[in-house]
Amino acid sequence: MRFERPVKSSRGVPIVPMIDILFIVLIFLIVSTTFKKPRTILPIELPTVHEIASTEVIDERSVLAVDKDGRITLDSLVVPDAQLLDAYLKAFLKENPGRKLELEADKQIPLEKLLGVWDALTRAGIQIKDVPARIRLPE
Repeated sequence: MRFERPVKSSRGVPIVPMIDILFIVLIFLIVSTTFKKPRTILPIELPTVHEIASTEVIDERSVLAVDKDGRITLDSLVVPDAQLLDAYLKAFLKENPGRKLELEADKQIPLEKLLGVWDALTRAGIQIKDVPARIRLPE
């Protein structure tokens, strides 16, 4: 006796319908996409600080000044060597307890000198955040 056997179809993946679906999704994405315009950079003017005349003194501060050659002065006292600055600052704090400092640095000062001043302030026990800095522009 002879039985009919069904013909086995190949078990491959139907590629043509997948390509059709892929093209439909691609067309949908192209049509639904909105393209952004390139942003233009806005010109921003940073605010500048101008000194305003006032009769009321809010906080007396002593000036720790550093010029472009690296000379350091504490009020009117000249510090002969940057290595001695922390000793001068400690003595200054003993003589003037509660007096705050203000750093006045020249814009052309080398960064290593400014970092040396900040290190001396830290060694003397003064927080750098408590010492505001003013930068002098060259004449």
